Amino acid sequence: MNRFAFVICAALVAVPAFAQKTNDQATEEGREKNTQYAKDSSLTSKVHTALANDVGLNTLKNINVDSDKGVVTLKGVVGDQHTKQRAEEVAKRVGGVSRVKNELKVKGG
Repeated sequence: MNRFAFVICAALVAVPAFAQKTNDQATEEGREKNTQYAKDSSLTSKVHTALANDVGLNTLKNINVDSDKGVVTLKGVVGDQHTKQRAEEVAKRVGGVSRVKNELKVKGG
């Protein structure tokens, strides 16, 4: 019986060790997260620049841009439906954008 208890205790101690990630795995996951964050930040900047350069979108200060794995979300308030639609079209043309979620609200609408 004593031998059986020893085997059980040894197994219980060993299980968490197998469940832990190695330093290499943790480092690789960290690199992947950092790379994705950098891609998202770059894409957000590209969309901001495209919106700022588009004539007629001088309401840029009212548009918030967020990027997550190629999906760009536009939030804020714009003056009219045309500007809302135009902001979406401009964002869709930016390289690296896979989809645009247009959550812009029309002022007074």
